Formats: sequence, structure tokens, C-alpha cells
Amino acid sequence: MIQTTLCYIERDGKYLMLHRTKKKQDINHDKWIGIGGKFEAGESPFDCVRPEGSGKTGLTLISPFYRGIITFVSEGGETEYMHLFTADRFDGCLSETCDEGELAWVDKRLVYDLALWEGDRLFLSLLDTEKRFFSLKLIYRGDTLISHTLEFSADE
Repeated sequence: MIQTTLCYIERDGKYLMLHRTKKKQDINHDKWIGIGGKFEAGESPFDCVRPEGSGKTGLTLISPFYRGIITFVSEGGETEYMHLFTADRFDGCLSETCDEGELAWVDKRLVYDLALWEGDRLFLSLLDTEKRFFSLKLIYRGDTLISHTLEFSADE
């Protein structure tokens, strides 16, 4: 089991996106994604998202908002549990370089025109329309999304 975080940092109607172009053997090669990474031993989702954000972007996340959990199932691969965040409050200056690719502020309406995973399109649309915590299970065969299940917590 792999646990990761992913954060979509927001500013002026834009998301900070990472175009993954620099790592060899990268499952995300040539895709545009948010900012995140793998958990270290003993970390909570919040413990993980903050240093991942600052390490890749130079920005210090002030109050990331925990939006949901995404379960990625890939035939022949290990299941990944990705803890999804947004953040619109941060300090610092954006790094000019990132060891995983290029960083760019992209208008939220234009994000869907980028090379994204199909499942990413699903949860990105939820970030704009839903404020409730959600669970999204994505099942892939190779690069193709073959099934998804969306669930929400019961209203209190």
C-alpha cells in the first residue's frame, strides 16, 4: 500500500500545476498534476502535504484544506491512497525550478485542456463544485480508467 498527498494550490482563479517532464520511468511523465508526494514513516496527511508543497514549490502552505481521499487501483500494481488537498493561503516565492518538471499557474477553466489522467478530471471537477469530504475510487487498466466510484460522507 502506498500513501501520498496531492495539493492544488490556488491563486487568482488558477491552480499551480506541475508538468512532469524530468524524471525517467515516471508513471506521470508528460502529465500535468498538482503538488505532492509519498508519506514518510509516521506522517499524517497534513504532516506530508506541507513539506511536499514547500519542497517542490518554495511556497509554505498555511492552512491546507483536506478535500478527500482517492483510491487508485491499477491492474498489476500496488494500490495507492492519495489524500487530496487544496490551499489558497501560502507564504513565500514560487521556485524557478523543480526537479520533477515545470511549474505553471493555469486558469482553472483551462486545466481540463492539459494532458491529465482521466480520473484527475473527475476529482478536479469536484474541487470546484463540492465542499464535502469525498472518497473516489479509480480503477485503471494501463492508462485507461475502466471504473470509478464516488461516495460522500453522510450529512450531519
